[in-house]
Formats: sequence, structure tokens, C-alpha cells
Amino acid sequence: MSQTKPTGTRLTLDLWHPDCWAIEATSKTAGGVLAHAVYSSPEADSPESVNGLFTAFGESESEVDALLDEIRDVPHGGNVHELQERFGRERDAPGRVVTEFFLEYDPDDMVCPTLLEHGFVHSAPVRIKDGREEWQVVFAGDRSGIEPALDGVREQADATVEVESITSGDPRKSPREQRLDSLTPTQREAFETARAEGYYEWPREATTRELAAELDVSKTTYLEHLRKAEAKLLNPSS
Repeated sequence: MSQTKPTGTRLTLDLWHPDCWAIEATSKTAGGVLAHAVYSSPEADSPESVNGLFTAFGESESEVDALLDEIRDVPHGGNVHELQERFGRERDAPGRVVTEFFLEYDPDDMVCPTLLEHGFVHSAPVRIKDGREEWQVVFAGDRSGIEPALDGVREQADATVEVESITSGDPRKSPREQRLDSLTPTQREAFETARAEGYYEWPREATTRELAAELDVSKTTYLEHLRKAEAKLLNPSS
């Protein structure tokens, strides 16, 4: 009888990298961008350029217009070809007003190839807002390889990358194991240290100051990781 194999690890990455027109534009205006697909264009002025399909979103027409104007002005962008403006879309719409558009730009400014090279396959449109990118990705390799792979992305793309959430796709794991798998490495380390040192015993056998010193971080940083871990474990659907 064949066994069900793990289906990889799903992650949400908070990412910044240089020379990105969407990061620069959304850092200066309200609203945001969804990146749907990128493809080569035979009609591009330069064979080194690509076209992408995107959605600009915001809470008003003026917000979206200001974002599109900023995209036109950033040095790393190209020609914006607007498609259709929509209002009050379905519940999963990213904003009250959305406008789809094509954009031609330099593929050297893309971080997607670097993510792919290090084993991260994006599984949903990329959301860019407030000068940051949110990537939903799947890592098909062993979970222990995630941090080294992220370090490779950081170095190669000169990027900052933080893991916002992580979920194992292994159906053989118990609900408890899956909740623990939802923690980022720093959150899990903070929680496991607290549990091992008797922080959850009564009376407590360790203080947060002592736990922070053991991990060589500030008390504030330690509490931030621990509280986020506790929130995920107590309410995994949040």
C-alpha cells in the first residue's frame, strides 16, 4: 500500500528588495498592487523587457489614480496600459476600486527567479503594499532547508525577507504538530524555550527576562516572538 507523501511547506513571506517599481510606488502612496502573471512580449521595445498583468487597488478612484501616476514616474517602471476599472467587487476584492493594467519592465528587477532558484514556488498573486511584498509560496524541499534557502535569497537579491507564517503540508501530522508548524523559527524557539524552562508552570520557574537572556535577545523582542506564537497556538485560524 502506498503512503501519502508530504506536499511541501507553505509560507507567507514579507519581502523587500531594491529597484522594484511596485515597492517604490506603494511606499509613496496609499493603495496597493497585486501581481498576477509575468510573460515575455514579442512587441516589447527591448528583448530584455517583459510584460506583466497587475491590479492596482485602493479605497477610492483618486487613491488608485495617484498610485498609477506614481508607477508611471518611478525609474524602474515602464508603459502602463490600463484595462478596466471596477467598483464594489465581490468580497475578496483587494479594495473598493480596482484597475487592471499591463506594465512593461526590466526582468532584472524581478525577485521571482531568485525565489525559484532557491526552491520557493509562488502559489498566489503577490500583494505589494506600503513598500513591502507579500509572497505566498511553497517550499518543496525538506523543512530544515528553508532557512538556508532564505539566506540565499537575501544574499543574492540583496533582500530583506521575514517569514510571516509557515504551515506543513504533511497530512500525517497531528493538529498539534500542524499548529507548531505554523510558527516561524523565531516564534517556535521562543515558545519551546519557555516551555522547557518552566515558564508555563505554576509558580513560574523562569521569567521572560531570563528567557530573553538565554536566547541573547532583548526582553521586548523575546516577548514579541512569544506573544505571536501563543496567539497562533491558541487561535490557529487567525
